[in-house]
Amino acid sequence: MSDLILFWHRRDLRTTDNIGLAAARARSPQVVGVFCLDPNILRRNDVAPARVTYLIGSLQELQERYLQAGGQLLVLQDNPVEAIPRLAKALGAQAVFWNRDVEPYGRQRDRQVAAVLREAGIEVQAYWDQLLHHPQEIATGTGKPYTVYSPFLKNWSSRPKAEPAPALAGVTGLSEDALQFAKTAGAIALPTAKELGYLWTNPLVIEPGERAAKAQLDEFCRRAIAAYQEQRNFPAIDGTSRLSAALKFGTIGIRTVWAVTQTVEEQTRSDEARDGLRVWRQELAWREFYQHALFHFPELADSPYRQPFKNFPWENNDAYFQAWCEGRTGYPIVDAAMRQLLTTGWMHNRCRMIVASFMTKDLIIDPRRGETFFMQWLIDGDLAANNGGWQWSASSGMDPKPLRIFNPASQALKFDPEGEYIRTYLPELRGVDTDALISGKISKAERDRTGYPAPIVDHKQQQNRFKQLYNQQKALSPEED
Repeated sequence: MSDLILFWHRRDLRTTDNIGLAAARARSPQVVGVFCLDPNILRRNDVAPARVTYLIGSLQELQERYLQAGGQLLVLQDNPVEAIPRLAKALGAQAVFWNRDVEPYGRQRDRQVAAVLREAGIEVQAYWDQLLHHPQEIATGTGKPYTVYSPFLKNWSSRPKAEPAPALAGVTGLSEDALQFAKTAGAIALPTAKELGYLWTNPLVIEPGERAAKAQLDEFCRRAIAAYQEQRNFPAIDGTSRLSAALKFGTIGIRTVWAVTQTVEEQTRSDEARDGLRVWRQELAWREFYQHALFHFPELADSPYRQPFKNFPWENNDAYFQAWCEGRTGYPIVDAAMRQLLTTGWMHNRCRMIVASFMTKDLIIDPRRGETFFMQWLIDGDLAANNGGWQWSASSGMDPKPLRIFNPASQALKFDPEGEYIRTYLPELRGVDTDALISGKISKAERDRTGYPAPIVDHKQQQNRFKQLYNQQKALSPEED
């Protein structure tokens, strides 16, 4: 009789191109999938209802795929340090397989679970799956992790990429008796997001599950990747991949993504299309850069990378922060982006940079407050990507240009010149003249008529104020070369 292997899903909610799952199946046909709803995560203050809804939808499809392959995906709701070993013992599992994580909590959790399992005589096997190149694979000539993107990209791009792993098939399912043992050990029916305490009443702008993720990838490559370089920064245009949630939860494998780009490359005939493909691949490299950074520098999850920001005198005006959260700053491009987040659970990447720059450089608010707020709303909220983006915008992270400050009016003029995006999410301003809409110089009469607020700060004054604070702090906390 074959050994029974428990495969613990976390950020890999798929049965295709899953490195750890494929390794488990290669070892034995008796593979039982499990997902643990972890209260250490679900009870945090930065969990988005849209994200939990996406998670549950993806787990529903994952259960279906296990059934199609002949097996089962079990669901637990408990501390995994206790729940995973308890289930493994109840089922008589010979081994527990999983894919590694880069986040500080995930790494600590995995060490604890592995210790308990090994003490019980149960084998543990862990694999790298969510990255094309794992963190120890990419290093400088002296063996150190990269802290600047450009040389990281050069190294990352020069390396061959792995092929997708085979899909799960031919699995032997649990007997009725074994299923009863699993229930006794804590296996439950998959709850709804509402039953977990999270209610998202708007439609999901990104469909959950493996099938939808692959369809989205194929549609993006067919429709938009050729013009990606030209269109990716215009929020009124559907020019991005919208695969961020799929990559966060692993409803698509990163090797599958890369393989599809190789097919596109082979079929590409124009320089524009080649440029679009190249720039999108660079975005995949940014994703991995931030994941590697979090792995090597776990303190980034709670603190800035650059010395001048370790004790930066953020002003943290609560009224300003509340206005920013509600999309009521008086800067149309900023407010449109925040309203998009509140109504859809998603925000265009260019707009993420605009609103983050505005909050940190204009309102002079600690980026960690904005980072948490994003995580409370984003369907694709991912610690490494969100933290990396916020530190980039705040100039507190791994960024060779420390004082990049976005002018909201200039950004709107360049990337939403007709005001289409602004009008979509600020319907009260649809009748306002485009020049006034872009510049934010809306007359008092128009503001009174529409109920739209006056700007809460003056951009030029705040820009100078931030520079003054930064220079003072840099003098007090010089950086090493």
